[in-house]
Amino acid sequence: MTIKPLGDKIVISVIEDAEQTSGGIFIPDSAKEKSQKGKVIAVGQGKTNEKGERDPMDVKVGDVVLFAKYAGTDVKLGNETLKIMSVEDVLGIIE
Repeated sequence: MTIKPLGDKIVISVIEDAEQTSGGIFIPDSAKEKSQKGKVIAVGQGKTNEKGERDPMDVKVGDVVLFAKYAGTDVKLGNETLKIMSVEDVLGIIE
């Protein structure tokens, strides 16, 4: 099963941060911050502008992006938790 986002929405597979510091200390779940980066796995067609044309999307499938802390909606698909958000919530592409 796959998700096909509509309009200016994208689907992201969240990349979890390391559970251990470089010094070897394990970080418990209660102390971890929510990850703010992920890999784009699906992209909508873009938002329709006033002329009836589609605006191009700034991201593509495979991009690793940094997104706003509380952006999007978490969706469980099989064993994986994905995040669906507007492309406007993406802060940048990590290269």
